[in-house]
Amino acid sequence: MAQVTILDGGMGQELIARSGQPAQPLWSTQVMLDRPGLVAEVHDDYVAAGAQVVTTNSYAIHRDRLRGAASNHYAGAGVELPDREAEFEALLGRALDEAEGVRGRAQIAGAIGPLGASYRADLNPPYEDAVALYAEVAKILAPRADILLFETIASVEAARACLEAGRQTLRPVWLALTVDDEDGTLLRSGETLAEAMDVARDADAVLANCSAPEVMPPALEIIGTGGVPFGAYANAFTQITKAFLAGGTTASDLSARRDMGPAAYADHATAWVDMGATIIGGCCETGPAHIAEIARRLGR
Repeated sequence: MAQVTILDGGMGQELIARSGQPAQPLWSTQVMLDRPGLVAEVHDDYVAAGAQVVTTNSYAIHRDRLRGAASNHYAGAGVELPDREAEFEALLGRALDEAEGVRGRAQIAGAIGPLGASYRADLNPPYEDAVALYAEVAKILAPRADILLFETIASVEAARACLEAGRQTLRPVWLALTVDDEDGTLLRSGETLAEAMDVARDADAVLANCSAPEVMPPALEIIGTGGVPFGAYANAFTQITKAFLAGGTTASDLSARRDMGPAAYADHATAWVDMGATIIGGCCETGPAHIAEIARRLGR
């Protein structure tokens, strides 16, 4: 068996559980402001559980979200977003600071989430604008990160933009593609995962993320043809339905699966390893206990 790298698990939902604050579009960013040190605590717990890579709490730190542009997407939830664009660089720095405590014990992946909103390829900005926005974040994270991890990529064009942006730094670029919860051969955009691999194979690693564990095997069959390290980190949400993707919702409208505890999730993750995956971890609604069980199964 090839050496397997263990990623951490979810951050946003873990912060909600620990802080008691409700989910809202900038919840993970707001928690850093309201509860300094809480993110560092989560990072530390993941490393103690066996994670070899932790992802910075920077997923939602984009100019469009900070200035409130995403509020149209969340209007149905009655969410008013304040304009925090002036804090953009400081918030990215804070996310890096919170991860600093694990340096030397784990690699630090600079997390870069999607522009607009998660899962919504239709909210992506024009290509050249997307490249510039992604590159700005990448260049701020790169000096203090070991890896740049572009997460929850929902379309071929977004994958191309992320890769072009990441290549403007000297850090390895990992692309994490989110696939349909009913058909792991399709991106959330409806495009085929095979089309995305025409772009993603030029990354340093390709993963499937933030999708149901059950659809990861067909996704990995395709991703595994890319000739680069590959893997998966699924969520433990109930299905992300087409109605949810229509908008006007937040993560508070999703619920955790009761059948996806650490043992059940590790069953899926170790099956991915049997398929050749060498990078595995967890996404939303997985926590340190899930990572600890994966590590135990791998003999760590």
